[in-house]
Amino acid sequence: MFTRRIFLRGSAIVMAGTGAVPAWLARATASEGKKRKTLVAIFMRGAADGLNIVVPFGDKHYRDRRPTLAIQAPRKDNNGNIQFNGGSIDLDGNFALNGALQPLKTLWDKKQLAIVEATGSPDPSRSHFDAQDAMESGTPGITGGDGWLNRALPPASDGISGMRAVALGNQIPRTLRGENEAVAIANLQQFNVGNQDAASILQSMYSTAPDASLGRAGKDAFDAMKIVQSLGPMNQPAPTPAPAAGAVAGLIGGPNAPPPSYQQGGDLGRNLQQLARLIKAEAGVEAVFASVDGWDHHQNENQQLANLLRQFSNAVVAFSNDMGDRMEDIVLVTMSEFGRTVEENGDAGTDHGHGSLMMVLGGPVQGGKVYGTWPGLEKEQLFEGRDLAVTTDYRAVLSELVREHLGQKDIGKVFPGFQPGDPLGLLRA
Repeated sequence: MFTRRIFLRGSAIVMAGTGAVPAWLARATASEGKKRKTLVAIFMRGAADGLNIVVPFGDKHYRDRRPTLAIQAPRKDNNGNIQFNGGSIDLDGNFALNGALQPLKTLWDKKQLAIVEATGSPDPSRSHFDAQDAMESGTPGITGGDGWLNRALPPASDGISGMRAVALGNQIPRTLRGENEAVAIANLQQFNVGNQDAASILQSMYSTAPDASLGRAGKDAFDAMKIVQSLGPMNQPAPTPAPAAGAVAGLIGGPNAPPPSYQQGGDLGRNLQQLARLIKAEAGVEAVFASVDGWDHHQNENQQLANLLRQFSNAVVAFSNDMGDRMEDIVLVTMSEFGRTVEENGDAGTDHGHGSLMMVLGGPVQGGKVYGTWPGLEKEQLFEGRDLAVTTDYRAVLSELVREHLGQKDIGKVFPGFQPGDPLGLLRA
């Protein structure tokens, strides 16, 4: 039987209502005369191979450890100009983007993309489930509990939005569980309640719930539905700027190729398109979580990785283009539960490792730079003799974004027991 609690557990947003702006949104808009900051966390589930995402071609041991999987290093012509050869795109003479991330080079050139190398958790676990759960909780080695992104929200004020915390998926993930209300938004076009009688029944089920918190959550959900429905159809293409002058010749599609689109971005592209619509509607979104699955490449890694990276970069750049000047108030950060082994295995893949990388993107980002300390790939420099060592705790990156962008100063609440050191300087002052 379809019940209130089943509906809440799934946290799916259904299309219902008349499109009227809910009262809480009007109050929130009237009470806040300032722009709202938004932090978007994108989890690469499966242990993304940081070594083949941002290629450390300047480390002489990279190709030795991966004789067949190593991504081709960028080359220069006789005039010293970088020539893209389908392998990688030079960033700073030591690191290069995987060629499938070509759209991100525009953000790098605009200094809106930063790379943090050798990041990860101090927990040595190579269990996907345990490492993901602990990372979403913000407590290395400890699973369960509420999530760091929920705790990262500053104290709520009057008229706060019911869409303050949003999960781009079918359910609330660990990282958004906690004392602050969160709502999950699945594919809006696939979950469409056109029958107003059915929508009214669902709304009534919530409003008459004996559990007060359940009733509030239901009201927030239906208010959110009204916002989304008021935005109109989703099939309008996002506006895209002309290619930047000086685009690298020889990139996939050439410098005059059409800009990336949400449609080229797979599930993440569709999710970010929905997010863009909510932000433009002044829906009060502050914290967002999205997942991208499929990064566990024990076999035939390079082809699978290229497909994922192509979708990822198209989705992110389409979102950035769509948001335009609003990107000044938006920061996206990527993470993965751990990295991959430095050496390739016998099946043209890699196995569960330790250190990886994080990407930070957005208007406030002090980008065009690789951050962190590179530990090296010599045998004695590897973690347990096999993996990239972690030199930057993932919480150091997140705590800086939480403090400087979201405005949550109580980092001890967000990441219990963690003492941040000197900031990396990822955001502009």
